Amino acid sequence: MSTAPRLTALDALHRSLGATMTDFAGWDMPLRYASERDEHNAVRTRAGLFDLSHMGEITVTGPGAAAFLSYALVGNIATVGNGRARYTMIVQEDGGIVDDLIVYRLGDSEYMVVANAGNAQIVLDALTARVGGFDAEVRDDRDAYALLAVQGPESPAIMKAVTDADLDGLKYYAGLPGTVAGVPALIARTGYTGEDGFELFVAPEHAEQLWRALTEAGSAHGLIPCGLSCRDTLRLEAGMPLYGHELTTALTPFDAGLGRVVKFEKEGDFVGREALIAAAERAGTAPPRKLVGLVAEGRRVPRAGFPVVADGKVIGEVTSGAPSPTLGKPIAMAYVDAAFAAPGTEGVGVDIRGTHEPYEVVALPFYKRQK
Repeated sequence: MSTAPRLTALDALHRSLGATMTDFAGWDMPLRYASERDEHNAVRTRAGLFDLSHMGEITVTGPGAAAFLSYALVGNIATVGNGRARYTMIVQEDGGIVDDLIVYRLGDSEYMVVANAGNAQIVLDALTARVGGFDAEVRDDRDAYALLAVQGPESPAIMKAVTDADLDGLKYYAGLPGTVAGVPALIARTGYTGEDGFELFVAPEHAEQLWRALTEAGSAHGLIPCGLSCRDTLRLEAGMPLYGHELTTALTPFDAGLGRVVKFEKEGDFVGREALIAAAERAGTAPPRKLVGLVAEGRRVPRAGFPVVADGKVIGEVTSGAPSPTLGKPIAMAYVDAAFAAPGTEGVGVDIRGTHEPYEVVALPFYKRQK
């Protein structure tokens, strides 16, 4: 028997704005409000406002919290300073990626792990199973937070209109407690769009007040509400991986070209260490397929799962594909055989329903904002 999708604290507001809703990872979420292209372009040139309350927050506390997280995850969490955040991953014993995560250090012995919506329960279960023997507690805080994001070049100006927190001193991948439009919040300078921006963790009962205040403050800056559809094209242009597409349990961080997040030098053992040592050695000697960017010469859009071809043979597979509003062409990320991964490699195409459409191999990301 299917269960009804979960609703965020902003569900009624999204519907009042005419959002097209979709089931995403068990949540009813806004896909778009009007034109996903307009929403995408607003984030690139002005600002967009997102409801990301489907993400999964897990709090880890206790004197042994840092040691525990360094054991449970591939990163060295002990070196994360107070108020800072780190991108990392949790893997299986065989090195396969369970999820990619952001870990915020909220205090001397308090951390918040933010998991992808579809993996939040899996990550919670894995952390709970791994905490034995450590002086630490794992707490499910998914119902304790709503999460709003303001993304785009105008986001600092919008935020400064509603908070007196030190935004100028807030670095990328850092967070600080503050008050935004009268609402207590954790203000994080992170995002998934390739633009500057802020993510605001607040109590669900404060979400609507904050959304309306940000909408009002952003009106003079061209801010508009944005759904998951443009979030996907924004992250694709920025070359950011999406779990279930570029990241899966069949891949290690080294297979995904993200071996830099694995910290072998950290003190103590960690889950997946031996398997990841072997994966690092394989990647250094006989690289597996590499993740590349593909830009269409024509207008047909590649989709996840489409074969990448060269010389009449399948050399890889598309993981994500969409029209790029910024480039004005279809783009894709794909894993391809190392021999075809160099930018400018000729003769590469995508099999789109039996037709081999020509594509240019390019380095990722497709888009990088000007600092």
